[in-house]
Amino acid sequence: MLARKIFGLLLLSASLFASVAHAQGSSFKIGIAPHTSARVILEMYQPLRLHLERTLGQPVDIQTAPDFTEFGRRALNQEYDLAITTGHQARLFQTDAGYLPLVTYKAEFKAVALVTKDSKYRKPSDLNGATVLALSPSSLVSMWGVRWLKNNNIKELTVRYVSAADSVSRQVLAGDAALAFTSLANFQKLPAEQQDALRIVAESEAMAGRVYLLNKRQSSQQAKVDAALWSFAASDEGRKYLEQNKLEGYRKLRPKELEAMEPYAAETRQILKGK
Repeated sequence: MLARKIFGLLLLSASLFASVAHAQGSSFKIGIAPHTSARVILEMYQPLRLHLERTLGQPVDIQTAPDFTEFGRRALNQEYDLAITTGHQARLFQTDAGYLPLVTYKAEFKAVALVTKDSKYRKPSDLNGATVLALSPSSLVSMWGVRWLKNNNIKELTVRYVSAADSVSRQVLAGDAALAFTSLANFQKLPAEQQDALRIVAESEAMAGRVYLLNKRQSSQQAKVDAALWSFAASDEGRKYLEQNKLEGYRKLRPKELEAMEPYAAETRQILKGK
């Protein structure tokens, strides 16, 4: 009798362990490109996480990475069920890992070059020999910025990469660099006094901004996830999120919009290969 009870307890324990393991493994993982610090990302996407938990009926985890390069590697390694990243990586994830593009934002995405308001910068050659800040080499803002520097024949320049966009402006204002590249959206989210102390000296053309992509293994849930995103945008929490971050709303991608990012995607592919 005692042996049967012990066996029963062991069986129950194994069953509970299996259930917990299954529950942990069934969480829906959202990967957010590190366009700002991990703390800000976790806070920023909390309303979306909670909404998706309710609508999908399963735990949802928000994850990011130390930099864009590592984020790209993780996404290509199929670590995310839903990836949110700028158009160049979105194109790469689509072509190289089978991710399915869902939506992007209505607000235009642009990269900008910032200097302090009292900077002596008047033309690109004024940056010769200067230090410039950017995010990791495979971020879209950084790639545009490096192209801008090359196109303007700026010489003996030091490009220093930082891990979080929210520190870029502070370092420029502190005099640690002459110029920094960031997104227009991140600039517009700075406190008013920081915006007033900075000056935009160059601005990119509109590019494909943050795109939501579904992992191909979740393709059977595509309609459900898509509907959940649109219902989030229509909710009070979603409208507040979109307004606070100046994103205007979701929209479907235009024809050929991601294909236009292929040159940046090809460059990203080479960076990820370490070439």
